[in-house]
Amino acid sequence: MSLLSLLFGKRVNSNESIKVLNADAFRSEVEGKKVQLVDVRTKKEFNSGHIKGAINIDYFSGKFTTDFNRLNKQQPIFIYCRSGGRSRQAAKKLSKLGFEEIYDLKGGIINYK
Repeated sequence: MSLLSLLFGKRVNSNESIKVLNADAFRSEVEGKKVQLVDVRTKKEFNSGHIKGAINIDYFSGKFTTDFNRLNKQQPIFIYCRSGGRSRQAAKKLSKLGFEEIYDLKGGIINYK
């Protein structure tokens, strides 16, 4: 954490709020726990199979920001997509929206299974 972050109690570098977890670490954080778990794939992809307990907020949806703004920005959020690209971009957007603790699944759901 930078000196400015300590002085102002806020993350100055938005990337400090994003952590990429491998499949095992991600699994241990979300399975059987009540967490904010979001699949950022399309509805069709989500319906073809998703991590238990996940909600679907499509990265390409025009409601992306509105839907994420309904979630708690002070609680950790766990996101994933198919292979990691969309969730990486989503994580950057979430950081700009003020989410403080973002966990992105490295390699996406294809790496999780």
